[in-house]
Amino acid sequence: MTATDLDQFAAWIEELIRRRGFDIDSPRGGGKSRLADEAGVHRAAITRLLQRQSMPDLETTRRLAHVLDVSVREMLIRSSRLTEEDLPLPQAPSPGVGPATSGTRRLTLEEAAEGLGIAADQREMFIRVAGQFLPSTSTPARRVPLAQD
Repeated sequence: MTATDLDQFAAWIEELIRRRGFDIDSPRGGGKSRLADEAGVHRAAITRLLQRQSMPDLETTRRLAHVLDVSVREMLIRSSRLTEEDLPLPQAPSPGVGPATSGTRRLTLEEAAEGLGIAADQREMFIRVAGQFLPSTSTPARRVPLAQD
């Protein structure tokens, strides 16, 4: 990530925050505090991002995406952490083709990680992140416990 990436992401997210009704321009910082409270993150993380000092971590990004009503995918792409090629949108199956009709089963996240050559020490993170993009009706083949579990 470059300083330009951070600046572009911060400018985009500033506009998004304002459009969602958070007054981040107030000298008293009420909008930043409200955003931080609603997202369940530290106000300092919001301040550092808006001052172009640092990019939010993955969990903060996920929480901000939820509050700002934007996909985690878009946040990751806009932050230049990943590209659209890294996170392609699923293609709509042709009529009569797909898991329910083709007789094929879907890959588990573990199989996908292995097939993509994800290093063993990075698979847990891959599964956690990729699992966020699965439809809510799908469940991963195994639950990956979070650090706080």
